[in-house]
Amino acid sequence: MNTTLINTKLKTFKATAYHNGDFKALTEQDLLGKWSVVFFYPADFTFVCPTELGDLADNYAKFQELGVEIYSVSTDTHFAHKAWHDSSDTIGKVQFPMIGDPTGTITRNFGVMIEEDGLALRGTFVMNPEGEIKIVETHDLGIGRSATELLRKIQAAQYVASHDGEVCPAAWQPGEETLAPSLDLVGKI
Repeated sequence: MNTTLINTKLKTFKATAYHNGDFKALTEQDLLGKWSVVFFYPADFTFVCPTELGDLADNYAKFQELGVEIYSVSTDTHFAHKAWHDSSDTIGKVQFPMIGDPTGTITRNFGVMIEEDGLALRGTFVMNPEGEIKIVETHDLGIGRSATELLRKIQAAQYVASHDGEVCPAAWQPGEETLAPSLDLVGKI
């Protein structure tokens, strides 16, 4: 049975993150009140993962301008995240919280645990300030994600959230026309 997490609420969790040189306790409550991205990746000290986190780090200021916080998560510990941050130039650029999930609780909450390996799939989840999941994207381990495309999707989600009755068409960019679904549009697009 294939179910979706779209429009469901963020589940409870307790975790420790490595963030800006410190270890910080986090719960689901820390993600409320702002737009949040929970960005799962398989493991520290790997190959595709640092390219993804580096891409997010390079675009982090743009996420912050939109009022969005990023939380990267793997089943590594927060200690491993610190060691990776300290030893990799790419990961050294990361300024967002890097959550350790060694028990797999958060990873299972989002349905991206590869049970036989104890690792996460490449899952991206965007939540609104109320903690409702609005975007879900899951990739196979060999397929990296794009921060630029994630930014565009968040801009669309924020637009729809603040413009009741409007929707964003495919490849929509901020400033472009949106649609107001109505009987008059049926069969005319």
